[in-house]
Amino acid sequence: MTPADKRAAKDPHRSRFLPYLASSRGVRAGKWVSGSEAVAAIADHSRIFVSAASGTPMGVLEALAENRDRWSDLELVMAFMVQRPSVFEYPGKPFRYTTTQASPAFKYLWDTGTVSILPARYSDLSGLFLDSGAYPVDVALVQVSAPGPEGRVSLGTSAGGSIDIARNAPLVIAQVNERVPYTYGASEFEISEFDYLVSIPRDVKLVPPTELSSDKVLQSIARSAAENIADGSTLQFGIGQIPDAILSHLGTHKNLSVHSGMFSMACAELLEKGAISNTSKGFDDGYMIAAEVSNTEPMAKWINRNPQVLMAPARYSHGAAVLGKIPRFVSLQSGIEVALDGSVNSETVKGRIISGPGGAPDFAFAANASMNGRSILALKSVAGKGSISRIVKHIEAPDRVTLPYYTADIIVTEHGLAEVRGLSFADRARALRDIAHPDHRAGLE
Repeated sequence: MTPADKRAAKDPHRSRFLPYLASSRGVRAGKWVSGSEAVAAIADHSRIFVSAASGTPMGVLEALAENRDRWSDLELVMAFMVQRPSVFEYPGKPFRYTTTQASPAFKYLWDTGTVSILPARYSDLSGLFLDSGAYPVDVALVQVSAPGPEGRVSLGTSAGGSIDIARNAPLVIAQVNERVPYTYGASEFEISEFDYLVSIPRDVKLVPPTELSSDKVLQSIARSAAENIADGSTLQFGIGQIPDAILSHLGTHKNLSVHSGMFSMACAELLEKGAISNTSKGFDDGYMIAAEVSNTEPMAKWINRNPQVLMAPARYSHGAAVLGKIPRFVSLQSGIEVALDGSVNSETVKGRIISGPGGAPDFAFAANASMNGRSILALKSVAGKGSISRIVKHIEAPDRVTLPYYTADIIVTEHGLAEVRGLSFADRARALRDIAHPDHRAGLE
């Protein structure tokens, strides 16, 4: 155990995660340098992991782009990107890109031949990029908060997929940004756990808060889904109008817990209403667990140094060994289309890539394995102003199956609820046709 880990073992915010963390390389240089000095340590032909979402170190990536003539080939590995970094302006000169979760930020790169998609669930980030993994990286670029009074920094609102890689990569460069909120848990690092630190203040990309929709169709879906969540459940949910609408209908529930890949302001509001218990000694000892935080302005303020929320590594937030032990685990998800056998596509629209599997497979399998767990998939029955049914006969290539049919449990549209777990293929097809839009049911016979 490294000196930093020995100190973490005495800290109640961090000690619970030590058994789930990748091995650490121990004490590093912890040297403060300029951006150009930091990237000069990167060797040609390196594979570089870049922290994603609100954790993207935009300033270090600018230094990488400005000094691009140093290298003939660099591979940048990243997950969901919420904005286009400057390195995207130089495809093949010298940058290549690999992503585990495509996003609109890659829009102008698809035709350049420089982007590869690496199929991976969120839980794979715990091991895939480590020195012992199937796709090891040479360098990790992360963004952290300013040092706190403890002398530590934090990965802030985008932590789960970066924690293990920051501990294990041969070279780790941290952009220190005073505008990053300080979050507790496995996201906390000591200065000596980084090779180079670069102080670059930057506005952190904020996403607009999801306003609670007054859409009657969406509210009907949300009410139906909420009715199937029992008191005492542990919730997992994503971001967007449907998850937030479901959470808005849980205000009178009791003793709910949160163990999720994502944490949003809707969840914070549930805590304030008393629906979420922060005194219960359940699986997570009353803490709310997350890997990522929806980085809206209200949430960034609420989460900063909030001891009620702990950021966890992917092996803990999404890992099967942990999730399977949580009783009454409820996964709240949505999708693009559902086939009559219960399989779900959450990644592509007519072959156009809009996302990746993310944590959806992790949580769907976990809900099936949990004692009294439920997997709830909620979606509107149609798209394209009613012209496209989102319940389909089959998921047709080149679209992809994100969730296989055997994970299907509860599926909700505005036309009702189909509880398909335990039904034969014929019976689940009938149940799903019954909750399709009436205009499209004949085509599903």
